[in-house]
Amino acid sequence: MEKQYNLFNHEIQVHFEPKLVRVFSDAALWAFLKDDAGTRFEILVKIIKDDYLKKYEVELNITNDSLIVEILVHVYCDYIGLRFNQVVKIKFIQKLVVKLLERAEVVDCGERSVDSNRWVWDLLSKYKKAFIKILPKNLNRRKLK
Repeated sequence: MEKQYNLFNHEIQVHFEPKLVRVFSDAALWAFLKDDAGTRFEILVKIIKDDYLKKYEVELNITNDSLIVEILVHVYCDYIGLRFNQVVKIKFIQKLVVKLLERAEVVDCGERSVDSNRWVWDLLSKYKKAFIKILPKNLNRRKLK
């Protein structure tokens, strides 16, 4: 099931599957995160998890902090990769970065039974505040997307 959330006038795209939600790291998500990313991540995750519960009649078995960190790190890697390709003009390296960007642009957040690296996000979730602090305040400033 595809869902579009209009949050603070930004259309955030999310896809739902059993045991998995997919969030898209696009210009709308980046713009949504511009003001108070920490609070905005909390709002987004709450809405996603509430809709997941309504659709599947069971809670998504991922902690809020783990879900936030997984989305945040993918967004950050997407940003860094695009920025890197703006600066580094070596074609074969740019092609490699483009392949990595394809993985960062779509954030597949699954429960442990369907996501083999859920343990990584669970472990990193302890550092959510630090990750939020290093996220650029205005991801769209450089018009990378």
